[in-house]
Amino acid sequence: MTHEATVEGVGVGVSEEGPGAPVVILRAREELLPIFISTDQAQSMQLALEGEPFERPLTHDLFVDMVAEFGAAIDRVRIDDLADGTFYAKIDTEQYHGGERKKAVFDARPSDGIALALRVDCPLIVSDVVIDEAGRSPDEFMSGDELDNDTDIGDDPDPF
Repeated sequence: MTHEATVEGVGVGVSEEGPGAPVVILRAREELLPIFISTDQAQSMQLALEGEPFERPLTHDLFVDMVAEFGAAIDRVRIDDLADGTFYAKIDTEQYHGGERKKAVFDARPSDGIALALRVDCPLIVSDVVIDEAGRSPDEFMSGDELDNDTDIGDDPDPF
């Protein structure tokens, strides 16, 4: 079974490498799902969440523009597997060419998929397998107000 997820925020968490690792927090099935990401991915997601364009197109903006130019669309992003601490995702797309609909599925890093989903406002889907293994109760995290105030990388003009 799968569940639609929302992005609760992008911030700084604590990973095996220590504090300061960028993390995106998803909410699915009433659980929170932390996924550690790179600083570039965090910045891209934060800009998409804020609806602020970057001076020049970021890679995700370029990709969305290219997909649209080719008459295709991103239908949904699925985070569908987790193995040895690595999340796996798929991007479902469709293209109309000559009146024919062609579907395609692309393997992706979840961070890229999430950044794209935020830009095109498509569903972000997470499987039960992933939530069962990596999901956390909201009680294990700070309260929502603390999460917004303490971990939102958008508040710092130069968070990296």
